[in-house]
Amino acid sequence: MTTDVLRPLRTAFYPGSFDPMTIGHINLIERGLRVFDKVVVALAQNANKKAMFTLDERKALIEEVFSHESRVTVVTFEGLMVEAARRHGASAVVRGLRGVADFEYEFQLSTMNNLLLPQLETVFLMTEKSHFFVSSNLVREVASLGGDVTPLVPAAVLRELNRKLGR
Repeated sequence: MTTDVLRPLRTAFYPGSFDPMTIGHINLIERGLRVFDKVVVALAQNANKKAMFTLDERKALIEEVFSHESRVTVVTFEGLMVEAARRHGASAVVRGLRGVADFEYEFQLSTMNNLLLPQLETVFLMTEKSHFFVSSNLVREVASLGGDVTPLVPAAVLRELNRKLGR
C-alpha cells in the first residue's frame, strides 16, 4: 500500500560572488537540483572584493545561463548569509569543496552559521575532479592575460568577459 505524503518544499541556498560564474558553479547547482526541489543562487555583495562584473551583471548572467530551469532563482543579499537564507525559506546551504584548503575554511563558516541559525543545514558537495582547478579568480586572471577560458565558463559569461576585456 502506498500513500501520498506531502513533504515540504526543500530549498537550498547557494551563496557566492560568482565573479564570474564558472562551469564548476553550474555543476554544483545542477547537482543541488538532484537533491533539492529548488536552488536559490545568492549573490553576495562583498565590498572587500574588487569585482570584474557588477552585481546586476552577475545576476543577469546567471539568470541567462539558467533561463531553462524554473527551479533556480537568483537573488542578491547583503549582511549575514544565514539571515538571507532564512528569508528565502532555505533548509540548507550548499557549498562546494575543491580540496583540503576549502574544507578548513568551509568548516569554520559552517560552524559559525550553525551557531547563528542551528536549523539551517550545510551540505558539502565535492567538486568533480575535472573542475578542481577552476575558480573565478583564476578565470579572471587567465582571461585578462589573453588566455582562452572557453572550456571554463558558459557561453554567456565568455561573451561578457570578452566584451569587458575589449575583445
